[in-house]
Amino acid sequence: MVYLAEFVGTAILILLGGGVVAGVVLAKSKSENAGWIVVTFGWGMAVAMAVYVTGTTSGAHINPAVTIGLASIGDFEWSLVPGYIASQIAGAFTGAVLVYLAYFAHWKHTDDPDAKLAVFSTAPAVRHPVANFITEVIGTAMLLLGILGIGANSGHISQGEVDLAGLFSTGIAPLLVGLLVLAIGLSLGGPTGYAINPARDLGPRIAHALLPIPGKGSSDWGYAWIPVVAPIVGGVLGAWIWRLAGFAA
Repeated sequence: MVYLAEFVGTAILILLGGGVVAGVVLAKSKSENAGWIVVTFGWGMAVAMAVYVTGTTSGAHINPAVTIGLASIGDFEWSLVPGYIASQIAGAFTGAVLVYLAYFAHWKHTDDPDAKLAVFSTAPAVRHPVANFITEVIGTAMLLLGILGIGANSGHISQGEVDLAGLFSTGIAPLLVGLLVLAIGLSLGGPTGYAINPARDLGPRIAHALLPIPGKGSSDWGYAWIPVVAPIVGGVLGAWIWRLAGFAA
């Protein structure tokens, strides 16, 4: 059941996240050219909705960097990691296919192959592998720090005699995770498009390579390793900063 939840959660993430990008960049969409604020807000709400749907079942990692980061500090079982990652990548692929179908009539009206690729995966604004790698590491480290902080605070918030922990952890926390992703996108997303999630980039990139998208161009596999490897490094780094700083105590 946890693997199914990770599959569904990541599919929701990409359906809504890739969907907002499609709406902004594909020709003849009603939200065409709506801009970066719309894209980042859409991704933030995509994360929140995915967590609301699957969080009680699997913890809604929906991101291999989160799964590996938590496992690296002993907060998640290593035996579950391969199944989680496979489910996340499969879910991301499925979500990307759903976006393709939802915008089926718009692909042929869009001339720019880079815009079509942007619906599925990230690309750097300035192609500089070292700088791009560092950006993704920083963004994903912030993601793990934020997630761990939200989780820790959910059990320590009260107001007078009213215990707000339950409301915070079950009602507000997923929204806060979405707002965290919104903040990362607004502040750190400019250089690389903030993959901060290997499955989010790899699954849809595979879909882009396989789907019969008119005039789609290259899937840019030369860059594809960065949004896979760098978020894993950043996830582990963020988790260990949390642990070594003693915030988990």
